[in-house]
Amino acid sequence: MLFAKKSLDIPAPDQALKGRPEAIPTETNHFINGRPLKGPYPEGLEIADFAMGCFWGVERIFWKIPGVWVTAVGYVGGSTPNPTYEEVCSGRTGHTEAVRVVFDPKLVSYEQLLKTFWEGHDPTQGMRQGGDVGTQYRSGVYTHSDAQQQAAMASKAAYEAALKGRGFGPVTSEIQPAGPFYFAEGYHQQYLAKNPGGYCGIGGTGVVCPIGVGVEA
Repeated sequence: MLFAKKSLDIPAPDQALKGRPEAIPTETNHFINGRPLKGPYPEGLEIADFAMGCFWGVERIFWKIPGVWVTAVGYVGGSTPNPTYEEVCSGRTGHTEAVRVVFDPKLVSYEQLLKTFWEGHDPTQGMRQGGDVGTQYRSGVYTHSDAQQQAAMASKAAYEAALKGRGFGPVTSEIQPAGPFYFAEGYHQQYLAKNPGGYCGIGGTGVVCPIGVGVEA
């Protein structure tokens, strides 16, 4: 809403905004559980990064899952170093709004997080999610290991087949190895806990993800 007209094409690296060498200020600790957003994280925990629309509502979905140690919102998949929210919203950084999920694999599997990801939004909408339009709302899974990459690709194929059976188009979510995760400004972190009546445009398709069909987390 900050910019009236935005391109729905991701800018090439040489056309993206310049950015800055320093990280932008953010919160130090999680508003709900007090744990450090940037770590250090306890030994044995793993990281997962997901983008599925406006990150306010997405983060709330994940922080409620038992076994998730901490969550944070940020920007991934673009070219501009240390972007601001306004720059990301301009469509000139290439980033999408994302949530970092730090989880205990002994309590919740990556496979379960993938199921939450697929069922929590409509992954067939391209550069938007519902009424939120722009490259910063595109869907994606950004993986931190070969095992995560394989699980994400297999789950995508399984869910795409389930969606097709219900009349949906192809899945447009990008799945790629995680690049830099730039933590968003402090007021965005755990936004819907700080602002219980705040906006949340996240909604799923109603199609169950057949997670576990040929998928190994």
